[in-house]
Amino acid sequence: MSFSKKVINAWIFYDLANSVFPLIITSAIFPNFYDYVTSHTNGTFTGDKVLFFGAEFVNTDLYTFLYALALSIVVIITPILSGIADYFENKILFLKLFCYLGSISCVCLYFFNAQHLELSFIPFITATIGFWGSLAFYNSYLPQLVPTYYQDKVSAKGFALGYIGSSILLIICLVGILFFKLNKQTGAGFFKIEYCFLMVGLWWIGFAQYTFKHLPKTLKQTSVLNKRQIITSGFNELKKVFFQIRIQKPIKQFLRAYFFFNMGLQTIMVVAVLFARKEIMWPSEQAKTNSLIISILLIQFVAVLGAYLFSFLAQKINNINMLIIAVICWVIMCFGTFKYVYYPSQFYIVAVIVGLLMGGTQALARSTYSKLLPNKLSQTTAYFSFYDVIEKIGMIIGTLSFGFISYTFGGMRNSILVMVVFFALGLILLIPLRKKYNQ
Repeated sequence: MSFSKKVINAWIFYDLANSVFPLIITSAIFPNFYDYVTSHTNGTFTGDKVLFFGAEFVNTDLYTFLYALALSIVVIITPILSGIADYFENKILFLKLFCYLGSISCVCLYFFNAQHLELSFIPFITATIGFWGSLAFYNSYLPQLVPTYYQDKVSAKGFALGYIGSSILLIICLVGILFFKLNKQTGAGFFKIEYCFLMVGLWWIGFAQYTFKHLPKTLKQTSVLNKRQIITSGFNELKKVFFQIRIQKPIKQFLRAYFFFNMGLQTIMVVAVLFARKEIMWPSEQAKTNSLIISILLIQFVAVLGAYLFSFLAQKINNINMLIIAVICWVIMCFGTFKYVYYPSQFYIVAVIVGLLMGGTQALARSTYSKLLPNKLSQTTAYFSFYDVIEKIGMIIGTLSFGFISYTFGGMRNSILVMVVFFALGLILLIPLRKKYNQ
């Protein structure tokens, strides 16, 4: 199937729309905001313990546990909806559904209140569901829109545009925070950090309209489903994919490896700012917040280079060899962070490395899986739903493991060693694919 450049660009454009969520909400600003408002009262540190339904948690541990909860919900509902989307050939409807859920939830984070965490975390959870749910349908378009030989480049362009676009919004937020933030003592200024969450929601829903306008809108209904079939058809499709993958050894081996190395990658993206706030020795609270946002911005721009660089190198040495190199670098970086990174200057070096690896690994993993799918496959949503279920289960285990070790041992540094184990397991499982994969 062949599509115009406009359609392919519309697909790429959704990366621009939704990438502001993982950057600003899960990585840069919301974790900083959450950690500060749950540990300070009127600018004075009052402790990092919070109450949630009567139970006491360290604020950062609660954050990781609730993020894992949101991902668990995604794992349950995405197979149902993706099966229906394939059955009716109507992916765009569900892409819109999750996009609107996520973007509106981001707007609702404006009302986050540290005194009412049980209610305040609801939009965070639903925004997370909206983001990851939409990706299941978004990613499944790639093999249908783009020939195999071009998928690396298109996947990299999507991630690169997402990194650039989300960085622009982060810069706008950073300018507001640094120069126009409301001074609670003098009343000067007009910018509240909560405005960033409003802008994320509006950006996401706004730029997604170009995608919705130009992506194919096939609504062919092949059969009439009763209520029971609507609930079960998605799981049946997922079950079929599972048994199909069992006999497709390259896909099976890749997903095993992906499960582990992506577990480490996604967990790092979620907890990096919280780790830096707790474990790096910053000169002041203000320096901590500003420096962390700037470092995340640095990661974004380096990630653009990483996405294109890894795509280019993959053409020379193939995707699997490039992923093996990337995972080896992740292992070294994680162990080095655990052992040696205590000061801001060291953290900035790590941030550059993380950006390079993050951009390249994410783009290459998506295109590699797309290339491995059988030619003329009709149920791409179900296959990518399976891919996303594997991803989310890994992320759940990763964030829960990180939070549990931090909770048990009273600090986040030891949790970094778990990331080393995850990446090492992914590396071991990737190596056998070298002889089976020649694309």
